[in-house]
Amino acid sequence: MPLWPNGAPEPYTGGAEQDITKPTDALVAGKPLMHLTNVSRPTLAFYPAGEDKNTGATVVVFPGGGYRILAYDLEGTEVCTWLNAIGVNCALVKYRVPFAAHFPKNTADLEDAQQAMRITRAHATEWKIDPHRVGVLGFSAGAHLAVVLCSHPDFRRPGEPEHELNARPDFALIIYPGYLTDEPALNKLADGIDPGPNTPPTFLLQAEDDPVHEENVLLYFQALKENKVPAELHIFSQGGHGYGLRPTALPITHWPALAETWLHTIHVIGGDVPHQGEGK
Repeated sequence: MPLWPNGAPEPYTGGAEQDITKPTDALVAGKPLMHLTNVSRPTLAFYPAGEDKNTGATVVVFPGGGYRILAYDLEGTEVCTWLNAIGVNCALVKYRVPFAAHFPKNTADLEDAQQAMRITRAHATEWKIDPHRVGVLGFSAGAHLAVVLCSHPDFRRPGEPEHELNARPDFALIIYPGYLTDEPALNKLADGIDPGPNTPPTFLLQAEDDPVHEENVLLYFQALKENKVPAELHIFSQGGHGYGLRPTALPITHWPALAETWLHTIHVIGGDVPHQGEGK
């Protein structure tokens, strides 16, 4: 469904939407990935978990791509397949790209994210979901967008009326994020990354050899801790960037098991915490 049936606050004026994947593009776990760009009509696609598995929890997913493209399968549809398998509904966002600048210089990305959250909660009864268990999951630039949404869920343009539906996520999974630190120093959070006491519980994952820099999760985790926000941080030595959840021999690519356990520990999905070995 369209995010903005009556037109977005800041219409996109680029070329026609297309997948610009080339045969020479790098593979991930031996398979190609989609490079969707020129998204002028952002959408939300809902993937229900199924009545036999539905826990009522929902995750709004933001694929990455440097705000130039969207890796819509690797970090989108494949993520929904995993979430559905563990009883979690998925709302996949095709937000507008490309943008020369992201939040706070440009607010269109945040507005797409807010709108996706509000549409999801507006359909809570129809989609059989719990409006108080709607979180976000983002990869790379999509992870940055998820963090921005967690920091600024109440953002409004000057003169814009207050919205009835809350856009704040109830929890967040932030996977190999970019743009969270002030480059090139990497010693403080970037403008627009403003965690506070109302920031939701957060799961963070990155590789030490990620060319986008592990400082993104290190600094953000510390800021969450200072604001007494429950957070879980995982850093692996190897993995690079852009692996999605396609499993390989590298341990980091099996992060969905860690994320599922975390969703149990914060009581987003019910039942016993999955067994991960003997407790300490």
